[in-house]
Amino acid sequence: MIPAPLRVQEPPGGRASGLDDSTVLWAGPGTGSVERWLRATLGAAFGLALPPGPADTPGAVRLVVDDALTPEAYRLDVSRDGGVEIRGGDAAGVFWGAQTLRQLLGPRAFRRAPVAPGAVLELPELTVEDAPRFRWRGLMLDVARHFMPKDGVLRYLDLMAAHKLNVLHFHLTDDQGWRVEIKRHPKLTETASWRARTKFGHRASPLWEEKPHGGFYTHDDIREIVAYAAERHITVVPEIDVPGHSQAAIAAYPELGNSDVIDTASLTVWDSWGISPNVLAPTDNALRFYEGVFEEVLELFPSAFVHIGGDECLKDQWRASPAAQARIAELGVGDENGLQAWFVGHFATWLAARGRRLIGWDEILEGGTLEGGLAPGAAVSSWRGYAGGIAAARSGHDVVMCPEQHVYLDHRQHDGADEPVPIGYVRTLEDVYRFEPVPPQLTEREATRVLGTQANLWSEVMEDHARVDYQAFPRLAAFAEVAWSDLPDPAERDFTDFDRRMGAHYRRLDALGVGYRPPAGPLPWQRRPGVLGRPLDGAPPNR
Repeated sequence: MIPAPLRVQEPPGGRASGLDDSTVLWAGPGTGSVERWLRATLGAAFGLALPPGPADTPGAVRLVVDDALTPEAYRLDVSRDGGVEIRGGDAAGVFWGAQTLRQLLGPRAFRRAPVAPGAVLELPELTVEDAPRFRWRGLMLDVARHFMPKDGVLRYLDLMAAHKLNVLHFHLTDDQGWRVEIKRHPKLTETASWRARTKFGHRASPLWEEKPHGGFYTHDDIREIVAYAAERHITVVPEIDVPGHSQAAIAAYPELGNSDVIDTASLTVWDSWGISPNVLAPTDNALRFYEGVFEEVLELFPSAFVHIGGDECLKDQWRASPAAQARIAELGVGDENGLQAWFVGHFATWLAARGRRLIGWDEILEGGTLEGGLAPGAAVSSWRGYAGGIAAARSGHDVVMCPEQHVYLDHRQHDGADEPVPIGYVRTLEDVYRFEPVPPQLTEREATRVLGTQANLWSEVMEDHARVDYQAFPRLAAFAEVAWSDLPDPAERDFTDFDRRMGAHYRRLDALGVGYRPPAGPLPWQRRPGVLGRPLDGAPPNR
């Protein structure tokens, strides 16, 4: 099983149980969404009806919410005479137990239609007791650099659920594209969601794809994604990037930019990678514009957290802008870093007033923001290493650990010449398995501020779902175990056992149609010969 459960008990000589056409499904109060999912999933894979029936029917599958268990915890019992019972501390716990049941039924349980009709579905007699280590077990999907159509997002929600991941960090806006419909600002989708061409490979590559690229999600698309995620006990956290990474928005609405420094009306949606110098102007107009954006975002996404980016905001235009310099003097924030802190602080307060919590990349700690009072409840995504997360936790703010040196899955998996578009340091399956989200520098009290961890998939060099699959898997399976399971210290983790269990898991991924990187290296069609990357040699800094 992946992720590894807390405890598994198998009685000596335990006999097999099974599911067949006579098996009924009894769902207790509060388990309706799990009932629907289980019936649809196993029904499609095996042709089982799993009709409703009494709980005491011999061989029944029973779903029960049991408040004696903690949230998201579950207990799965498979017995010869008593059938299958999944008890969860809440509906999410029952759902995670159902995911474990699916794994026990073998790789055919991950298919969409029966491949062996009439086959006997045997289950071992056992008891599984399990609970997650972290409450935030996330995956960030960057759909701004390369757009992922709605069906692809729904597919990744299913893949996340199969690995007991429960937060989709949805990176919706950047210099290269705006991906969510905002009705009061229609040019964000008419103009900002499309770019004329796309750099192929790293930004130093001479190659271009000379055709428009783009797309966006309508309000109903977003509602569907959020509802689909909720049925799988996944929270979708939207990211709208401010004040940097905003060239696409400025291309649509030039008044948002620093027009006293450059001709913002001449800007287009950026067609290359890196960090654009074109950032939002620190004006009341920009604040009101993005308040309007966030008002629509809050209507679409019920998540407690809203991500505002806040990273990699180049300050050159602010330094050269008389209007920005006047704003610094007016606000008394000292310098350009203080100006960014003011920008972030405005939206922290604005979101808090509406019952939401701001989360941003670790740059939101800069410019005296903490000293000036980062809004209570604001949280930090620590991406440049552990340092930002340590500082935030020590200052009483919650943290999601996602250091690029460890869990940026766009980084290469091997140093071989066949690795497609190699980016960053080598991060193997074993490297990810030995990642530890809680740094030893934190005290026990400070460590409680670590909400959890997430893996990030930046899509500059991932032009389609096949490339996303290759970069994500199998490493996302290792990450899922780090986020869920109660593992020992990194050096003491049994990677040999994990690698053995991956032998069965690869067959599940095959059934799901996941284009993962094979252990022996990329298949011919997974390679990208001649496409320039940016590999970094040696071990990554562990800061």
